[in-house]
Amino acid sequence: MLRGLAALAMLALGFAHGALAHSLDEVDALLKDDEKYFQPIDKPAPDFTLRAADGTAVRLADLRGKVVVLHFIYTSCPDVCPLHAEKIAEVQKMVNATPMKGQVVFVTVTTDPKRDTPDVLRAYGPAHGLDPVNWLFLTTTQDQPEDATRKLAEAFGHKFTLTDGYQMHGTVTHVIDKEGHWRANFHGLNFAPVNLVTMVNALTNNLERPHAEPDEGWLARLRNLL
Repeated sequence: MLRGLAALAMLALGFAHGALAHSLDEVDALLKDDEKYFQPIDKPAPDFTLRAADGTAVRLADLRGKVVVLHFIYTSCPDVCPLHAEKIAEVQKMVNATPMKGQVVFVTVTTDPKRDTPDVLRAYGPAHGLDPVNWLFLTTTQDQPEDATRKLAEAFGHKFTLTDGYQMHGTVTHVIDKEGHWRANFHGLNFAPVNLVTMVNALTNNLERPHAEPDEGWLARLRNLL
């Protein structure tokens, strides 16, 4: 019990600057000061319809009502991709230690659907610390061309170079709000996980909208107990 409270207290302290902000613009400004790998975005996220490992079709619209943390990898990538997955797992662990757990979904999209079969998709996340409870690994549907997910990655700003079977592309984590609006990029692997979680926290609390009582919510109540 005490360990759980201590973990929540540490998260609360880490979120303090975001929780005290009253608008998403303020969070953006604070993160720009704290996190050099943060890029604010303000436009609709590229739409998609893809397929989960169990064959279920997943549309971006199906994820409305949840904050989406999305990134692109391919499982045969020998270096950056597994490190990126483990970074996302670190963020997920922090999120899932709070009441945000049910409001956030982590989405991995393969850019190599030909080799990333359903069995490969199912095994990849747990092997790198991702919890299936709120994580999806998506690939193309049966009627989509093989490059459909690479084109989706390009719509999110990635550029590809294919060399000897390897795909060279940027390492970026994208954050999408509950309404399907693209709100942020975190570039590379050196961003502080707590800063990405701060952004997610703002979006789970709908911070882009005015609040009549901005100090309401679980995070404010926790601060009052400390």
